[in-house]
Amino acid sequence: MTSESLIRVLPQDVINKIAAGEVVERPASVLKELVENSLDAGATRIEVEIAAGGRKLVAVRDNGEGMSRDDALLSVERHATSKIRTADDIERISTLGFRGEALAAIASVSRFRLATARHGDPFGTEVLITGGKISDIRDIGLPGGTEVEVRDLFFNVPARRKFLRSDETELAHIRQTFIIQALSHPAIGMSLKVDGRDVHRLPEKASLEDRIRDIFGVEYIKGLRSVHFEARGMRISGYVSLPTFGRGDRTEQYIFINGRAASAPVLANALREAYRRTMPADRHPSVFLMLAMNPETVDVNVHPTKKEVRFRRPSEVRDAVIAAVSAALGEAPPRAPSGPMPPLSRGALPSFAYPHGNFPQPSAPRPSGVADGRPQPQDQVSPVARLPAD
Repeated sequence: MTSESLIRVLPQDVINKIAAGEVVERPASVLKELVENSLDAGATRIEVEIAAGGRKLVAVRDNGEGMSRDDALLSVERHATSKIRTADDIERISTLGFRGEALAAIASVSRFRLATARHGDPFGTEVLITGGKISDIRDIGLPGGTEVEVRDLFFNVPARRKFLRSDETELAHIRQTFIIQALSHPAIGMSLKVDGRDVHRLPEKASLEDRIRDIFGVEYIKGLRSVHFEARGMRISGYVSLPTFGRGDRTEQYIFINGRAASAPVLANALREAYRRTMPADRHPSVFLMLAMNPETVDVNVHPTKKEVRFRRPSEVRDAVIAAVSAALGEAPPRAPSGPMPPLSRGALPSFAYPHGNFPQPSAPRPSGVADGRPQPQDQVSPVARLPAD
């Protein structure tokens, strides 16, 4: 028998590629991570540029706070982050990102460029990385903010690259991701350019109603009702569709928890219950809901891509969503579940997800008249409802 050990510590480049497999599924995953970094950096304007369905280029530019040279170099190391310090911080996540994995993972499977500068600094820093290895670091003239360019995604992982779908399919997922991020923070100006063509140019300081109208069209919003609800440490606001405007799928259900797009079985259950008496079981409402709550009552460290969350008191969240939606539809008064937790005062609203104090607020309820038939999104800005099959 041989005494040679069969277990070995993996090289760092292999570790990074494994991590990339968890974080980077496709070009849309890259876009999500980069935009969330921009939002966490306090950006008020975010520009996105895409080429060849994201295979050739995913670029994100922002006017956020930027980074020093040392921080720029640390940001591309695994598990390096400015967003948490101790294990206790994981119990009260107040930012969109927190694991410190994304940039390192993305840089390990692409030709990666990071350029960043703090406002007021005489120059910024540019870092070039190819397949996880730094090839150049230099000073660069740059206004305050950060630019990240990701080129030739999976160029060094052929097995992953061949599983990417057509440019059209990948672009549809990118548009979906862009729309989700644009809806989650309507006060942030955002633009999307695809193969040199402007697809979306969304202004800053917009309300949620403005953002929905800009993306889906004027007629679409006529079929929605505003939601205003507050109880048991939660505030729920947004818009839901009238029961007569049911869809055959859930592609227009957007729920944001403290500014984070996320899902949970309890939320899907709450929506089914709220529409149970007014919508057939095979139809689904359009939903744009913002839930604000104490970060200690929600666990976002569940899924590798942070797509799913868990609530400390799921039944209370479920009851609150049912009450909020039912009240908006006129089905029931906005009655909070009984219990000892006091209502959340306006001054106590969490501000962690909206650092500029622009928590999305719906406008006053609209008149009950709606256009004949279901309002449809405008063709040029309605990729969400028509994703090609994977």
